[in-house]
Amino acid sequence: MTKMNMLQAINNALDTAMAEDERVLCFGEDVGVFGGVFRATSNLQQKYGKARCFNTPLVEQGIIGFANGLAAQGSVPVAEIQFADYIFPAFDQIVNESAKFRYRSGNLFNVGGLTIRAPYGGGIAGGLYHSQSPEAYFAHTPGLKIVVPRNPHQAKGLLLAAIHDPNPTLFFEPKRLYRASVGEVPDEDYRLPLGEAEVTKEGTDVTVLGWGAQMEVIDQAVERAEKDGISCEVIDLRTILPWDVETVANSVFKTGRLVVTHEAPLTGGFAGEIAATIQERCFLYLESPIARVTGMDTPFPLVLEKEHLPNHLKVYEAIRASVEF
Repeated sequence: MTKMNMLQAINNALDTAMAEDERVLCFGEDVGVFGGVFRATSNLQQKYGKARCFNTPLVEQGIIGFANGLAAQGSVPVAEIQFADYIFPAFDQIVNESAKFRYRSGNLFNVGGLTIRAPYGGGIAGGLYHSQSPEAYFAHTPGLKIVVPRNPHQAKGLLLAAIHDPNPTLFFEPKRLYRASVGEVPDEDYRLPLGEAEVTKEGTDVTVLGWGAQMEVIDQAVERAEKDGISCEVIDLRTILPWDVETVANSVFKTGRLVVTHEAPLTGGFAGEIAATIQERCFLYLESPIARVTGMDTPFPLVLEKEHLPNHLKVYEAIRASVEF
């Protein structure tokens, strides 16, 4: 075990995958000698050469189009989008090509080896073009997997699982935790299951659900709530698509209450999908309405970033309101 921050864990996962399989390639804007804007790919070009870790032009549609081509002919590309906000020029390639490649051929060919890494979310004073959480846009697309880690241990295990998964996978990394989140990470190759949520804390009064950077916020809110005598069950969804309905439903059967939080705006956010599904499955067990604690329905503001984000106090108030309903 080695103590790492999340960036180091991601770099270690890429290093591990490239060492084990010469088909694994890393590329994106400035990922070579520079190591990317956050240095997530530092030293990989020096170690594996320019043929396996290299810079691309500043054109996201081209990056993913190129990645689709590589994956279609048997390579295992790990494409970096410098910020998740920049992924939208590549939207057509991802939802109309990556996601449908296998289906349209009747499984004669596929791009299952493709992984797309992208730093997402606020908390770094990045303003409206460097702070968005776009996971819900892609969750509407069958054929993709969407993964969001919460800490270094999860980041390495989930990224290695994504790289080896036989489906095109979007891997959203919470950039405000890149250097802030530190923990023990196994040195060897290990893979955490995709499509499985993790119950990180058991409780009896209310289920609190999130993913990525919001898990730290949830922990702070739950600590405050438990001082009030509220027993909280905490779930890290980890995978947005496919999401683990059974784990969440079983928890709500027990607690009768659900609070979901994410950084993305309320309208059309993935919490709405979770709420709709859980009320269908657990309606007769619910003791209060399912609560959503999210970002606001505005462009991401620079000056009012703290007000915009769903912080631990907002989550705490939702927990209290749910239990006292």
